Amino acid sequence: MGQTATTIKKFRPQSGPQEMFLSSPADIVIYGGAAGGGKTYALLLEPMRNIHVKGFGAVIFRKTHPQIKNEGGLWDTSSDVYPYLEGIPRESYTEWLWLPHKNRVKFSHIQHDKDRHNWQGAQVPFIGFDELTHFSWKVFSYMLSRNRSLCGVNPYIRATCNPDPDHFLRKMLDWWIDNDNGLPIMERAGNVRWFVVMDDEIHWGDTKNELIKMFGPDTEPKTLTFIPSSVYDNKILLEKNPEYLANLKAMTKVDRERLLHGNWNVREVSGLFFQKDWFEVVDAAPAEGEVIRYWDRAATEKTPDNDPSWTAGVKMLKTRNNMFYVLDIVHFMGTPGRVKDTIKNVATQDGRECTVGIEQDPGQAGVAEANSHIRNLAGYKAIKNIVRENKATRAKPLSAQAEAGNVKIVRGKWNEGFFIEAENFDGTDKGHADRIDASSGAFYCLTQKKRAGEWGK
Repeated sequence: MGQTATTIKKFRPQSGPQEMFLSSPADIVIYGGAAGGGKTYALLLEPMRNIHVKGFGAVIFRKTHPQIKNEGGLWDTSSDVYPYLEGIPRESYTEWLWLPHKNRVKFSHIQHDKDRHNWQGAQVPFIGFDELTHFSWKVFSYMLSRNRSLCGVNPYIRATCNPDPDHFLRKMLDWWIDNDNGLPIMERAGNVRWFVVMDDEIHWGDTKNELIKMFGPDTEPKTLTFIPSSVYDNKILLEKNPEYLANLKAMTKVDRERLLHGNWNVREVSGLFFQKDWFEVVDAAPAEGEVIRYWDRAATEKTPDNDPSWTAGVKMLKTRNNMFYVLDIVHFMGTPGRVKDTIKNVATQDGRECTVGIEQDPGQAGVAEANSHIRNLAGYKAIKNIVRENKATRAKPLSAQAEAGNVKIVRGKWNEGFFIEAENFDGTDKGHADRIDASSGAFYCLTQKKRAGEWGK
């Protein structure tokens, strides 16, 4: 409980997983495994139990520095809590200070594996990871060695997470996860196990003595547990923001399984992004709406020694009631000159009411190439869209609308090629996905024009 001159507020965990997380005796507690469970709030409350112990300090990590200051992230949430608990903000250092011992809760980032060495020699009694699946095993195991304490508080680590079947955390939590369905085994939630790390491998035991007997008296076993939670455990969120649950249910199938149901096995594979029966084929589109032809370009001719990407131009219409129609797709291989000429010729056929979207790759070369296409389209409404995200991220918003039945296909000879590519699309760079990339770009420009490059937000 904290107090200001005019306001008294009480801070306590919600009953259930959040309370279990904040009362666990384990050295390391992994919390979450789905979205909306109040993970960040719980992580921020954890160091408060020891914040007035002389010599105590805490560091909570995010992958990148901007994530710390994102709306609703660590800094915003801490600003709703720490002032009432006598914390003094030092925003330029992204940290909070407590007197009289100048104890700190600092927010920091480790974006690259090499950045872990910035913490060489550090002694941090409490280490937190806000979304551990954004960090590598190298970072986590190194920071485990920095988790030391001379203040009388046993060093400990707390981490939040969302499911990722290919992250080291999936293997680490295997005992708590049902291998058949990928869901947490609720009867094991909060149960503590002992482990040691030897040669970058985790070895488990039922007791501390079992591991010491196995690996020698110098072994220092630690305890770990997993406490799953989901949006259904966060009653406060569901009361204040009931549409949050609807948003989770409206996501793509993969994201829905992970973030709503907490499935640790589901992967982004072909057939999960797009299925043919999600798209209704119609004879014609409405006469009115906003139209764009978006180009995902390649500029290499096919030879016996290569299998280059194709150039794809997807023409898409958005109606006033937010229905989307794929009107036409141009798909071909050619030299840079042929690509430029074709884009110009198609623009003349589409007419001046149709916006032309030009995808811009990051870097100076991408800027110059995109600008060249814009100049070549003088007299037409042409826009650039800078793309930095991977294919899967760019396709998810379109995938969600397609599954909801909001994307229709106008009948044409190009339909079958589009459907084959769509059902084979798995979000990776394997195979060709030019028509899907261009469709994702067209959808994005029709829905998020003012924030080019920020896909799906």
